[in-house]
Amino acid sequence: MSLPLSVDLKGKVALVTGGGGVLGSYFCRSLAEAGAKVAVLNRTKSKADKVVSEIVQDGGKAIAISGDVLSLDSLKKARKIINKEFGTVDILVNAAGGNHPKGGTTKDHFEIKDLDTKEEITTFFDLEYEGLQFVFNLNFLGTLLPTQVFAKDMLEKEDPTIINISSMAGFTPMTRVVAYGGAKAAVSNFTNWLAVHFAKVGIRVNAIAPGFFLTEQNRTLLTNEDGSYTERANKIISQTPMDRFGDPEDLIGTLLWLADSKASGFVNGTVIPVDGGFQAYSGV
Repeated sequence: MSLPLSVDLKGKVALVTGGGGVLGSYFCRSLAEAGAKVAVLNRTKSKADKVVSEIVQDGGKAIAISGDVLSLDSLKKARKIINKEFGTVDILVNAAGGNHPKGGTTKDHFEIKDLDTKEEITTFFDLEYEGLQFVFNLNFLGTLLPTQVFAKDMLEKEDPTIINISSMAGFTPMTRVVAYGGAKAAVSNFTNWLAVHFAKVGIRVNAIAPGFFLTEQNRTLLTNEDGSYTERANKIISQTPMDRFGDPEDLIGTLLWLADSKASGFVNGTVIPVDGGFQAYSGV
């Protein structure tokens, strides 16, 4: 991997939750390329193993760990493994998250006729507790709980940092994805809160808010079978001044900048958009 800037993270231990995912895997590889020893935590260990194999093949150091970000017991076991293999964690990237069809509505706007339609649509009134809970827990508690476990490693360390992953939906609600938007807003708020809470012990806490990136999770929502954009995808592009979706590489510069205290040592409590101008554009 070719890094967009020169960052030296040698001697640092980095943990990336959701490290086997599309964006998480890029985070892992870039941190390893910068010299960090990387723990790749993923619920499906085979995905973490693949990322570790790529890092080791490129000369980096990494270990794969099966872990559930919603289980304190699982996270504590992961911490013991990481501490034994690499030492205590300096950099925590909370990249685990995602959406689920049961956490949102089918349509952008509710109409009275939707109550009696025979079509298979999900209105606000059809949202189920389990679906909402899954999405909110995965994104918000899946950020809070790993922080609760691994921030203990950072106490009295030199220049530790926590990097959360929020979303454009955390700034302004987006249609349909009610649970996801609410959860990411909570992640942004938590980032601000935690930065203040940990300021006196030297732990910096910031977040990256990606714009719209094509991943395996949203590919069917944004592209048709022939590869063309769906109506929703075209709407997103029309509101993105740079006229494209993001590539995973677009996040790496911000990630490494936040990870390196020499570059961002006075940056704390921020939620940084990487969105091609989406947030800045009013649509007019």
